[in-house]
Amino acid sequence: MKNYLKLVSFELSRFINIYIALIVVTAISQFTGVFLQSRNYTTTVNQTLQQESFSLNDYFVNYPPLTFITVTTSGWFIIPIVFSAAALVFYSFFIWYRDWFGKNAFIYRLLMLPTNRINLFFSKLTAILLMVLGLVATQLILIPLESALFNQLLPDYLRYNLSTQTIVSSSEYLSILFPDSFIQFLIHYGLGLLVLIVLFTIILFERSFHLKGIVFGGLFGAGTFILMLSPFIIQTKLSPHYLYPIENFAIELFLGIVISIFSIWVSYYLLNKKITV
Repeated sequence: MKNYLKLVSFELSRFINIYIALIVVTAISQFTGVFLQSRNYTTTVNQTLQQESFSLNDYFVNYPPLTFITVTTSGWFIIPIVFSAAALVFYSFFIWYRDWFGKNAFIYRLLMLPTNRINLFFSKLTAILLMVLGLVATQLILIPLESALFNQLLPDYLRYNLSTQTIVSSSEYLSILFPDSFIQFLIHYGLGLLVLIVLFTIILFERSFHLKGIVFGGLFGAGTFILMLSPFIIQTKLSPHYLYPIENFAIELFLGIVISIFSIWVSYYLLNKKITV
């Protein structure tokens, strides 16, 4: 356990500077978007009221109000989230391949450490998972701060105070990051963890067998994908209502656990039998 924790700490330390940069860029972009949109909206409303001789009630009859939910759909808000997600997807590959490339392949030093090689797999998996959850937690902290700034910048007659829960549940994008129930949270992030486990196994296939490994890894990935979809494929052949939703969930959960365990076992085998120092 001690060696595993050291490896996790080591993996996190290697990405920490880029990780902090992602958080800073996200915060700056979103706060900038809040400032610009609130200011522009206030200016637009005041100009329209003066030019059209509207009352405030008349304005809202003809034009929609601006709420923080609208702000969360802007590019200032969404693009840094998408960019951070893409960076972590890229790092899911890079976290393995960087150890192989270079004048002195660092992977050989890692493989010679006095610890079970599967700890390398779990440490990299844990590092990615912690970084994902860290970004999600950071966004959850930023939302009420950004909402408070938004309300401060708008005059009282244009202000719509919304709770963080209302903002998250009403936003198509944020509701993906923050599911409205613990079960949905486990489903969303459990599925992401499953994809990450399978992806690591595919990478180890490629590292073990090179060109052949690309084929083996592709077949492995396709097989797991088809297996996860098999209940829905069978159901469409038999009847759309052949299984209850809870039965579908139970089957998918069972298949996800089986695939995860099998992928980890395959990765264990490849690390110990096929990748040599």
